[in-house]
Formats: sequence, C-alpha cells, structure tokens
Amino acid sequence: MSMSARVNRLVQFLRSARFAAVSGWLRSHFLGRRSVSFTAVAENSHEQDRLLDMVADHCLEHGVADLTLRSVGKSVGSNNRMLLYYFGSKEQMISAALVRASLRFPELQRSFQLLDNIDQPLDRRLHATWKAISAEANMPFIRLFFEVFGLAAHQPGRFDEFLGGVGQVWSDNLSAVLRREGMSSADARNTGRHVVAIWRGLQLDLLSSPDRRPIDRAHLAAAQRIAADVELNCPSR
Repeated sequence: MSMSARVNRLVQFLRSARFAAVSGWLRSHFLGRRSVSFTAVAENSHEQDRLLDMVADHCLEHGVADLTLRSVGKSVGSNNRMLLYYFGSKEQMISAALVRASLRFPELQRSFQLLDNIDQPLDRRLHATWKAISAEANMPFIRLFFEVFGLAAHQPGRFDEFLGGVGQVWSDNLSAVLRREGMSSADARNTGRHVVAIWRGLQLDLLSSPDRRPIDRAHLAAAQRIAADVELNCPSR
C-alpha cells in the first residue's frame, strides 16, 4: 500500500472518531511531504477528547443560549484559539458536545434496542421506546436539545447539520422497523417521521408539565393507533 493510501486510511479512521481537526492536520503534513510526530497526533486527540467532555459538562449545566467561546474557555481551562483549533466553530463545538452528552444517558442509547425487539408487539415496542427516551434521568439532555432547537428556529443555519442528522437517524431507524413489519418503503418513511414528530411534541410537553401520566397515556393511545394502521396496511403479516 502506498504512503498516500495509508495516510488516507488513517485520516478516515480519525474522522470516524470525530477527530476532524487532527485528521486535517495529518493530511496537510503527510501529503504535503512534511514530517509529523505520531506522539503529537495522539496527544492532540487526547486533548480534544478531554476538552469535549468538559464542554459537554458546561453545556448541560449552563445551557447554550448565552454561551461564548470565552466563557467556555474559562470554564474548561482553555482559550478561544484552542477551542477553534479543535472544533472549528462555536456551533460545531456545541454540536459535538450534544453528541457527547447524549452518550451519558443510557436510556437514550437503549431505545433502538427496544424498537428492534421483535418478540414484542409493535405498540408495546413504541411505548417502551417512548418511556426510555423520556425518562426522568434524560431531562438534562432533553432541555439542552430543545434549547438548541429554539436557537436554530431563530437563527437558521447554525445547527442545521446536527439537527438534521439527529432527526434522520431516528426516522431511518423507525422506517427500517416498519419495513420489517411489512410496510412499503414510502409508508414506512412517512410513518417514521410521524412517530418522531409525536415523540418531540410530547417531550416538549414534559418540559412544561409536572405530571407525566396524561402524556404517557396520550403516547400509548398514539402507539396503539399506529400499530393498528400498520396491521391494517400489511394484511400479509
């Protein structure tokens, strides 16, 4: 394998690990025929990862509406220049912190497994997934997520990539589940988006209501209607 091919493979790996800044640095040094220290690369990767954890802490505790690079830098023991070096922009830093923050909430990560549990009827799977993503333990992340949503509504373009990606992952996963239930690709795609919209709307309800019982009942009724529609439109199941 040529040197160029080996470097490109390494760059792809680093990007998949969310080390975009380091991968760009590697490409410019190797492919530009300049020397580079692999120890320095490892140290940069570790430092970016360490900073990202602390930025996620800061966002969960303080939110992002009034966030500045200066305030974050002071909080995490860094500065504007280094934060921009590692994350590219304030918006990219916040998006990366949201992804990192989501990994701290096991119920969110478990939700896809619940959807894929074919031993349970579809309405039970949908409702179990709702209970997982709306669990009380997830509320810090839910508040942060919708804060970013609100900022994006007033400032289009700031978080489009992150919000579009999050919505697409959920819709795609639901569509795959519904296709396995027998729905056509088009119907599965539309129904998947419908379910995601229900979840987001009810999560907003949770942020404003102290009593989740009527919200859970509303979701259960919606899950039963969706499962009945799937059954009706997939007679061969």
